[in-house]
Amino acid sequence: MLKGPSELDERVPIEVGAIQVNFCKNPQCQNFGVPASTEKQPRGKGADERGRDTYTVCGSGRGTPMLHCNLCGQYPTIKSNKAIHEELTRFWKPFDVKAHSTCPNQDCPSHHIMDRACYYSFGRTKAGSTRYRCKTCGRTFVVTSPPAIRHRKPHKNAAVFRLLMNKMPFRRICEVEGITLSTLYRKIDFLRRQCLAFAAARERDLPSTALARLYIGVDRQDYMINWSDADDRRNIIFRAVGSADNTTGYVFGLHLNFDPSLDPECIEKDVIACGDYDIKPAYRQYARLWLRGDYLDAIKKARAERRGSRVGALKQNIAASYQDADARDDIEAPDTLDNDLTLPEDGMQVRGEYTMYGHFFFLRRLFDATEKVRFFLDQDSAFRAACLSAFADRIKEGRCDAFYVRINSEATIDQKRQILADNRRRMEVMKRLHPDLKDGELKLLMLKEKMAQVVNIGRWQDRWVEHPFPNMGEPEKAMCYLTDIQNYDEDHLAWLYNKASLHAIDRFFMQVRRRVSLLERPISSSASPGRRWFGYGPYKPVMIGKLLDIFRVFYNFVEVGKNKQTPAMRLGLAKGKVSVDDIVYYQ
Repeated sequence: MLKGPSELDERVPIEVGAIQVNFCKNPQCQNFGVPASTEKQPRGKGADERGRDTYTVCGSGRGTPMLHCNLCGQYPTIKSNKAIHEELTRFWKPFDVKAHSTCPNQDCPSHHIMDRACYYSFGRTKAGSTRYRCKTCGRTFVVTSPPAIRHRKPHKNAAVFRLLMNKMPFRRICEVEGITLSTLYRKIDFLRRQCLAFAAARERDLPSTALARLYIGVDRQDYMINWSDADDRRNIIFRAVGSADNTTGYVFGLHLNFDPSLDPECIEKDVIACGDYDIKPAYRQYARLWLRGDYLDAIKKARAERRGSRVGALKQNIAASYQDADARDDIEAPDTLDNDLTLPEDGMQVRGEYTMYGHFFFLRRLFDATEKVRFFLDQDSAFRAACLSAFADRIKEGRCDAFYVRINSEATIDQKRQILADNRRRMEVMKRLHPDLKDGELKLLMLKEKMAQVVNIGRWQDRWVEHPFPNMGEPEKAMCYLTDIQNYDEDHLAWLYNKASLHAIDRFFMQVRRRVSLLERPISSSASPGRRWFGYGPYKPVMIGKLLDIFRVFYNFVEVGKNKQTPAMRLGLAKGKVSVDDIVYYQ
């Protein structure tokens, strides 16, 4: 592969938007959080005295450029900071859209004054919004009109919202509400805009609001697009990354690896014109996107390296995940590819690792004032790299910890019941052996016993601890402490292991399947087990992101749990259950 101009000038990609992720990801290493120099390094005798850094840029043998940390020996993959910044910008966009209700001139004394006595009425825009002029500086600005001012049947908006969130198929919604399919699509666009504006208004103050502790579970879920051409029955698979607080259940971020704003044909032409195909991925103009040529090559490699499914004991599955990650061209690339998959014709699919990086940098900005945050990550090297890159400085400050969590999700109901029964028997034995200890003290003792039985697994000999208290949702669970540099005492670390869980984000993803008809799990095609089809599944890729955005707001602010509270109420973002009308007609 030829080198492009940017690659000749940059040893590693330059920092973009205060983002630089090209450093060692080993928290125990002195190079952790210390970026490699972007400039070419001196070589030969006396190079160290002339300012050479402690990294070497090398190839992986698979076409992926890597850094070699000369201090600890690890090989982090070189990534595009520009691509991560583009994803972060895409995710943060709803927070940047804010209507002016006061004078927009920051130097004007009336800039923060909402009193209408400070402004003249100055007519309306063509769209019907009210325009005002500042009496002090003469600047004009617009106050938005009611969001549904031009809707012919605005009273149906809330009804459509409720039906969408209660698994009603699109055509049945049209039948019940007496609207056309095109009208339904317009209303979904409207509902998504209202949901994003409503949520951004509540979440915008989080960076300035100190939250003492957050325990965040991070996982992902795949969504399938039905084929629309009988001659090409390949599916499109997108992946959403979600993060939810285990204490309140609030879903802070939900991001899909799909950008609907891009035109594939225009991008491919520009890629060829700028020579992106001749440049290694991390140095490209369009590094975050799946290009057609790359996608076809990746499918060929995946077919040649196809592995059979591995289902066994929990520790075997953990070890198999390490082996699969190590066999990838890029250990941080989580996308699964095969001949039964293709790219969307409208919009562009984003490489999964860049969506993960963007997701964690989004959380970093959102949790700016949080005293401490603990991440519990589904076992994947891409999650680990993205989390440790975004929060490296806070990890070193002691404000952030990260754990892998692996659950045996293949266990049957009978196996789960047997596991719980075995746990109850172990607990009874411990009570007889230590009759003077309370239940909490017994749990702490059992946790420390499991910590003493730690098992090293994988190429990096990660230390895994089995959780001694299973439940039906997480019947077999093991945890790995990824940022073990805080010197916690044994009791403190034991309770952190006890909190390690993915239950909040897994519950959210379960509700997505149950409550949104288009996002229900598909079935395999009888003609080809690799191809999947679902009668109510979407044919338009853009619909997945829109429905996920709507459902996240519904789940956080409207859906009430067993304690009669919504996640937003538990977090302190709402005083009570928010009505659907308050979201639909928010302005």
